[in-house]
This record gives sequence, C-alpha cells and structure tokens, in this order.
Amino acid sequence: MKIDHLAVIWSSGDPAVAHKACLMYTHGAKRQSWFAEVRLIVWGPSADLLAQDTKLQAKIRAMIRDGICVEACKACADSYGVSEQLEALGVEVKYMGAPLTEMLKDGWRTLCF
Repeated sequence: MKIDHLAVIWSSGDPAVAHKACLMYTHGAKRQSWFAEVRLIVWGPSADLLAQDTKLQAKIRAMIRDGICVEACKACADSYGVSEQLEALGVEVKYMGAPLTEMLKDGWRTLCF
C-alpha cells in the first residue's frame, strides 16, 4: 500500500528553517502534487515565531489558500499566548496529541523541521 499523505511537523523557532526549508518544501509538496494530502502542524516555538513574523504569516495564508491543512498545537500556542493570533490567520488550533498519533498509526509520512 502506497502512503500518499504527508504531515510536516514544524517545531523550530529559527526563521531561516521556516523560510528556507520547512514552508518551502511543504508548499511545494502540495502545489506539485507530490502527496495527495499535505498537513502542516505548528508545534512548540514555531507558534511563537509565526505569531511575530508577518512574512511567515503571508506564507501560511497562501498555503491555506492552496489547500494545505494548517493546524497548531493548542497547548503550545496557549503556552506562548498566541492561540487567538494563529486562529485569526486561519490556522486550526487544537490539542494535537491524539490527531498526530492517529496520523502516525495510519502510516502517514512525517517530516520534522
């Protein structure tokens, strides 16, 4: 069975990792149809970075427009006080432990930045 679903876990608070690797690959994977479904999971320090960086926010809006499901860990976002800011961007903020576990059990490909 071919696994055609990708979950990208973005946890790095490093802007260069976000701009030059994580978001670039994730967006390309969707636009080039490398996977049938692509999800970006904002986890840990990346939540704080996203709330502060307007260029990253513009990239996330474009990714959502292009059909990428962008989710953020609520526990992480709450710990940085940025849940409402992420929701305003169109990011689905929710507790991610169980959903990520289900993706892993279902055989999703995962990539971590």
